[in-house]
Amino acid sequence: MNDAPTTGYWGDVGNKTTFRVVAHSSVFRVLRRPQEFVNRTPETVFIFWGPPSKMQKPQGSLMRVIQRAGLVFPNMEAYAVSPARMQQFDDLFRGETGKDREKSHSWLSTGWFTMVIAVELCDHVHVYGMVPPDYCSQRPRLQRMPYHYYEPKGPDECVTYIQNEHSRKGNHHRFITEKRVFSSWAQIYGITFSHPSWT
Repeated sequence: MNDAPTTGYWGDVGNKTTFRVVAHSSVFRVLRRPQEFVNRTPETVFIFWGPPSKMQKPQGSLMRVIQRAGLVFPNMEAYAVSPARMQQFDDLFRGETGKDREKSHSWLSTGWFTMVIAVELCDHVHVYGMVPPDYCSQRPRLQRMPYHYYEPKGPDECVTYIQNEHSRKGNHHRFITEKRVFSSWAQIYGITFSHPSWT
């Protein structure tokens, strides 16, 4: 997802990327490092997502940036989630949680888009490294885990989850709420969670 690298982390994350789901906020970070993201695995399909106000704003449209990248890297296969499809992702979140994403001042995470896309494309989904919804309430307080595996000195995973889940000002992700939904989908859509295992 986004600009998470594989180089140097092959033992943990593998070395093949079939799909890379990229948020509007990560487009430039991905395209600035073509050796890592575009050229390393030319079979990778990119799926870019973002609110229409970010993707198609009059000044500096990200859609134009993605189209230009397609000219620079002619073998790059890329798609962008349409405004109508973005609304479907919001509607799905509302239907599953009873919460209006906009009214609750939240953004769907790239994990949400990736999981929904995986469920739609795959017969079985095997997820590695995603913690269960109750992980932060069960984890010993002194144990620290970075939010991004490739940023060991970055923010703590649980601090990030809890701050985002409970914040009412600004726009945040509802990571724990999303994970509750994924947990309910596990049996319906054949999702298996490993390392840690929680289904």
